[in-house]
Amino acid sequence: MDSFRRDGLTFDVLDAGPADGEPVVLLHGFPQDATAWDRVTPALHQHGLRTLAPHQRGYSPMARPRGHSRYTIRETTGDVVALLDAAGLERAHVVGHDWGGIAAWALGAWHPERVRTLTVLSVPHPAAMTRATVTSDQALRSSYVGLFQLPLLPERLLLARGGAVLRRTLRSGGLPPDAVDRYVARMHEPGALSAALGWYRALPWSGRDPVGRVRVPTLHVWSTGDAFLGRAATEATAQFVDAPYRLEVLDDVSHWIPELAPDHVAKLVTAHVRTA
Repeated sequence: MDSFRRDGLTFDVLDAGPADGEPVVLLHGFPQDATAWDRVTPALHQHGLRTLAPHQRGYSPMARPRGHSRYTIRETTGDVVALLDAAGLERAHVVGHDWGGIAAWALGAWHPERVRTLTVLSVPHPAAMTRATVTSDQALRSSYVGLFQLPLLPERLLLARGGAVLRRTLRSGGLPPDAVDRYVARMHEPGALSAALGWYRALPWSGRDPVGRVRVPTLHVWSTGDAFLGRAATEATAQFVDAPYRLEVLDDVSHWIPELAPDHVAKLVTAHVRTA
Protein backbone atom coordinates (compact mmCIF):
# COMPACT_ATOMS: atom_id res chain seq x y z
CA MET A 1 0.00 0.00 0.00
CA ASP A 2 1.15 3.55 -0.61
CA SER A 3 -1.57 5.48 1.23
CA PHE A 4 -4.63 5.19 3.44
CA ARG A 5 -7.51 7.49 4.36
CA ARG A 6 -9.13 8.57 7.60
CA ASP A 7 -11.75 11.27 8.19
CA GLY A 8 -11.17 12.81 4.78
CA LEU A 9 -7.38 12.89 5.17
CA THR A 10 -4.94 10.93 3.01
CA PHE A 11 -1.74 9.63 4.56
CA ASP A 12 1.26 8.53 2.48
CA VAL A 13 2.91 5.26 3.54
CA LEU A 14 6.25 3.60 2.76
CA ASP A 15 5.34 -0.10 2.66
CA ALA A 16 8.30 -2.41 2.00
CA GLY A 17 9.81 -5.78 2.76
CA PRO A 18 8.30 -9.24 2.34
CA ALA A 19 4.56 -8.95 1.77
CA ASP A 20 3.97 -11.98 3.99
CA GLY A 21 6.40 -10.89 6.70
CA GLU A 22 5.40 -9.97 10.22
CA PRO A 23 4.30 -6.32 10.06
CA VAL A 24 6.22 -3.60 11.86
CA VAL A 25 4.74 -0.08 11.96
CA LEU A 26 7.35 2.68 12.20
CA LEU A 27 6.27 6.08 13.57
CA HIS A 28 8.53 9.09 13.12
CA GLY A 29 8.86 12.25 15.19
CA PHE A 30 9.37 16.00 14.75
CA PRO A 31 10.46 17.38 12.32
CA GLN A 32 11.21 14.12 10.55
CA ASP A 33 9.09 12.04 8.22
CA ALA A 34 8.86 8.37 7.31
CA THR A 35 12.30 8.48 5.68
CA ALA A 36 13.76 8.68 9.21
CA TRP A 37 13.63 4.87 9.08
CA ASP A 38 15.41 4.46 5.74
CA ARG A 39 18.62 3.25 7.39
CA VAL A 40 16.75 0.86 9.68
CA THR A 41 14.36 -0.89 7.31
CA PRO A 42 16.83 -2.80 5.08
CA ALA A 43 18.01 -4.91 8.02
CA LEU A 44 14.41 -5.52 9.14
CA HIS A 45 13.53 -6.69 5.63
CA GLN A 46 16.53 -9.05 5.62
CA HIS A 47 15.07 -10.67 8.73
CA GLY A 48 11.75 -11.24 6.98
CA LEU A 49 9.83 -8.31 8.43
CA ARG A 50 7.42 -6.09 6.51
CA THR A 51 7.60 -2.40 7.40
CA LEU A 52 4.90 0.23 7.13
CA ALA A 53 6.15 3.75 7.79
CA PRO A 54 3.50 6.47 7.41
CA HIS A 55 4.17 10.14 6.91
CA GLN A 56 2.08 11.07 9.90
CA ARG A 57 -0.59 13.71 10.50
CA GLY A 58 0.78 17.11 9.54
CA TYR A 59 3.55 15.60 7.41
CA SER A 60 1.57 13.99 4.58
CA PRO A 61 0.58 16.87 2.26
CA MET A 62 -3.07 15.75 2.22
CA ALA A 63 -3.28 15.25 5.99
CA ARG A 64 -2.75 18.73 7.38
CA PRO A 65 -6.07 19.71 8.98
CA ARG A 66 -6.53 23.11 10.59
CA GLY A 67 -7.09 23.46 14.32
CA HIS A 68 -4.85 22.45 17.19
CA SER A 69 -7.39 19.97 18.54
CA ARG A 70 -6.95 17.92 15.35
CA TYR A 71 -3.45 16.92 16.51
CA THR A 72 -4.18 15.35 19.89
CA ILE A 73 -2.65 12.04 20.87
CA ARG A 74 -6.09 10.47 20.53
CA GLU A 75 -6.19 11.60 16.88
CA THR A 76 -2.65 10.52 16.06
CA THR A 77 -3.16 7.08 17.56
CA GLY A 78 -6.44 6.81 15.69
CA ASP A 79 -4.46 7.34 12.50
CA VAL A 80 -2.30 4.30 13.27
CA VAL A 81 -5.35 2.15 13.98
CA ALA A 82 -6.75 3.29 10.62
CA LEU A 83 -3.47 2.26 8.97
CA LEU A 84 -3.76 -1.22 10.47
CA ASP A 85 -7.37 -1.47 9.32
CA ALA A 86 -6.50 -0.33 5.80
CA ALA A 87 -3.67 -2.87 5.62
CA GLY A 88 -5.97 -5.64 6.84
CA LEU A 89 -3.85 -6.23 9.93
CA GLU A 90 -5.35 -7.35 13.21
CA ARG A 91 -2.12 -6.59 15.06
CA ALA A 92 1.39 -5.32 14.37
CA HIS A 93 4.66 -4.63 16.11
CA VAL A 94 4.88 -0.88 16.71
CA VAL A 95 8.07 1.18 16.85
CA GLY A 96 7.97 4.91 17.57
CA HIS A 97 10.51 7.69 17.98
CA ASP A 98 9.98 11.15 19.50
CA TRP A 99 6.32 12.13 18.92
CA GLY A 100 5.87 8.81 17.15
CA GLY A 101 6.95 7.28 20.44
CA ILE A 102 4.22 9.16 22.29
CA ALA A 103 1.67 7.76 19.83
CA ALA A 104 3.20 4.32 20.38
CA TRP A 105 2.85 4.58 24.18
CA ALA A 106 -0.81 5.54 23.73
CA LEU A 107 -1.43 2.62 21.38
CA GLY A 108 0.03 0.24 23.94
CA ALA A 109 -2.28 1.67 26.62
CA TRP A 110 -5.48 2.30 24.66
CA HIS A 111 -5.34 -0.40 21.97
CA PRO A 112 -3.25 -3.29 23.35
CA GLU A 113 -5.25 -5.76 21.27
CA ARG A 114 -3.72 -4.18 18.12
CA VAL A 115 -0.10 -4.21 19.32
CA ARG A 116 2.05 -7.36 19.43
CA THR A 117 5.15 -5.64 20.80
CA LEU A 118 6.09 -2.03 21.49
CA THR A 119 9.47 -0.42 20.94
CA VAL A 120 9.84 3.24 21.90
CA LEU A 121 12.95 5.24 21.09
CA SER A 122 13.98 8.26 23.15
CA VAL A 123 10.70 9.35 24.75
CA PRO A 124 9.55 8.07 28.16
CA HIS A 125 5.98 7.17 29.03
CA PRO A 126 3.96 10.43 29.16
CA ALA A 127 3.13 9.96 32.86
CA ALA A 128 6.82 9.50 33.67
CA MET A 129 7.58 12.61 31.65
CA THR A 130 5.03 14.64 33.61
CA ARG A 131 6.46 13.47 36.92
CA ALA A 132 10.05 14.21 35.87
CA THR A 133 9.11 17.73 34.82
CA VAL A 134 8.65 18.68 38.48
CA THR A 135 11.33 16.47 40.02
CA SER A 136 14.34 16.83 37.70
CA ASP A 137 15.90 19.00 35.01
CA GLN A 138 13.32 17.84 32.48
CA ALA A 139 11.43 21.16 32.53
CA LEU A 140 14.60 22.93 31.42
CA ARG A 141 15.25 20.34 28.72
CA SER A 142 11.67 20.81 27.46
CA SER A 143 11.64 24.62 27.58
CA TYR A 144 11.43 24.84 23.78
CA VAL A 145 7.90 23.37 24.02
CA GLY A 146 6.73 26.67 25.52
CA LEU A 147 8.12 28.55 22.53
CA PHE A 148 6.31 26.21 20.16
CA GLN A 149 2.99 27.16 21.77
CA LEU A 150 3.29 30.70 20.45
CA PRO A 151 1.47 31.54 17.22
CA LEU A 152 3.53 32.29 14.07
CA LEU A 153 6.80 33.12 15.83
CA PRO A 154 8.23 29.55 15.77
CA GLU A 155 7.46 29.25 12.05
CA ARG A 156 9.14 32.57 11.28
CA LEU A 157 12.15 31.74 13.44
CA LEU A 158 12.73 28.21 12.14
CA LEU A 159 12.15 28.96 8.46
CA ALA A 160 13.91 32.33 8.21
CA ARG A 161 16.77 32.54 5.72
CA GLY A 162 15.83 29.29 4.04
CA GLY A 163 15.38 27.41 7.30
CA ALA A 164 18.82 28.31 8.67
CA VAL A 165 17.85 27.89 12.34
CA LEU A 166 16.11 24.58 11.78
CA ARG A 167 18.98 23.35 9.64
CA ARG A 168 21.56 24.36 12.26
CA THR A 169 19.58 22.71 15.06
CA LEU A 170 19.34 19.42 13.21
CA ARG A 171 22.99 19.46 12.19
CA SER A 172 24.10 20.17 15.75
CA GLY A 173 22.48 16.88 16.79
CA GLY A 174 24.61 15.00 14.29
CA LEU A 175 21.96 14.25 11.69
CA PRO A 176 23.41 13.30 8.29
CA PRO A 177 23.27 16.17 5.74
CA ASP A 178 20.92 14.28 3.42
CA ALA A 179 18.42 13.79 6.24
CA VAL A 180 18.67 17.46 7.24
CA ASP A 181 17.98 18.49 3.64
CA ARG A 182 14.91 16.23 3.40
CA TYR A 183 13.37 17.37 6.65
CA VAL A 184 13.96 21.07 6.03
CA ALA A 185 12.53 20.75 2.51
CA ARG A 186 9.36 19.11 3.86
CA MET A 187 8.91 21.83 6.48
CA HIS A 188 8.99 24.38 3.64
CA GLU A 189 5.92 22.82 2.04
CA PRO A 190 2.78 24.98 2.38
CA GLY A 191 1.44 24.67 5.92
CA ALA A 192 3.79 21.83 6.83
CA LEU A 193 5.63 23.39 9.77
CA SER A 194 2.47 24.76 11.36
CA ALA A 195 0.85 21.32 11.00
CA ALA A 196 3.89 19.57 12.51
CA LEU A 197 3.89 22.04 15.40
CA GLY A 198 0.23 21.17 15.88
CA TRP A 199 1.34 18.10 17.86
CA TYR A 200 2.89 20.44 20.44
CA ARG A 201 0.08 22.96 20.33
CA ALA A 202 -2.48 20.21 20.97
CA LEU A 203 -0.94 19.39 24.35
CA PRO A 204 -3.68 21.21 26.33
CA TRP A 205 -6.28 18.96 24.66
CA SER A 206 -4.17 15.81 24.90
CA GLY A 207 -3.65 16.41 28.61
CA ARG A 208 -7.37 15.87 29.22
CA ASP A 209 -7.02 12.28 27.97
CA PRO A 210 -4.07 10.80 29.87
CA VAL A 211 -2.17 7.77 28.60
CA GLY A 212 -2.62 4.91 31.03
CA ARG A 213 -0.57 1.86 31.82
CA VAL A 214 0.83 -0.10 28.89
CA ARG A 215 -0.10 -3.77 28.67
CA VAL A 216 2.09 -5.15 25.88
CA PRO A 217 5.74 -6.34 25.86
CA THR A 218 7.82 -3.19 25.69
CA LEU A 219 11.38 -2.26 24.79
CA HIS A 220 12.45 1.29 25.65
CA VAL A 221 15.61 2.67 24.03
CA TRP A 222 17.20 5.85 25.38
CA SER A 223 20.50 7.52 24.54
CA THR A 224 22.79 9.33 26.97
CA GLY A 225 23.50 12.06 24.42
CA ASP A 226 19.85 13.13 24.21
CA ALA A 227 19.70 16.85 25.01
CA PHE A 228 15.89 16.88 25.18
CA LEU A 229 15.04 13.87 27.33
CA GLY A 230 16.77 13.06 30.61
CA ARG A 231 17.42 9.97 32.66
CA ALA A 232 14.82 10.63 35.39
CA ALA A 233 11.77 10.13 33.19
CA THR A 234 13.46 7.25 31.40
CA GLU A 235 14.09 5.33 34.60
CA ALA A 236 10.56 6.03 35.90
CA THR A 237 8.93 4.61 32.79
CA ALA A 238 9.02 1.00 33.99
CA GLN A 239 6.41 1.90 36.61
CA PHE A 240 3.84 2.45 33.86
CA VAL A 241 4.22 -0.85 32.00
CA ASP A 242 2.22 -3.87 33.18
CA ALA A 243 4.00 -6.31 30.87
CA PRO A 244 7.54 -7.53 30.20
CA TYR A 245 9.71 -4.41 29.97
CA ARG A 246 13.35 -3.74 29.16
CA LEU A 247 15.37 -0.52 28.99
CA GLU A 248 18.30 -0.36 26.57
CA VAL A 249 20.69 2.57 26.98
CA LEU A 250 22.85 3.74 24.06
CA ASP A 251 25.95 5.66 25.06
CA ASP A 252 26.92 8.92 23.38
CA VAL A 253 24.15 8.90 20.78
CA SER A 254 22.08 12.07 20.39
CA HIS A 255 18.30 12.26 20.15
CA TRP A 256 18.15 11.13 16.52
CA ILE A 257 18.49 7.41 17.22
CA PRO A 258 16.92 6.01 13.99
CA GLU A 259 19.35 7.92 11.79
CA LEU A 260 22.48 7.68 13.99
CA ALA A 261 22.24 4.12 15.31
CA PRO A 262 20.23 2.32 12.62
CA ASP A 263 22.02 -1.02 12.81
CA HIS A 264 21.63 -1.15 16.59
CA VAL A 265 17.96 -0.20 16.33
CA ALA A 266 17.31 -2.88 13.72
CA LYS A 267 19.05 -5.50 15.84
CA LEU A 268 17.07 -4.53 18.96
CA VAL A 269 13.73 -4.41 17.15
CA THR A 270 14.32 -7.76 15.43
CA ALA A 271 15.23 -9.45 18.71
CA HIS A 272 12.23 -7.90 20.47
CA VAL A 273 9.86 -9.00 17.71
CA ARG A 274 11.22 -12.54 17.86
CA THR A 275 10.35 -12.80 21.55
CA ALA A 276 6.62 -12.29 20.88
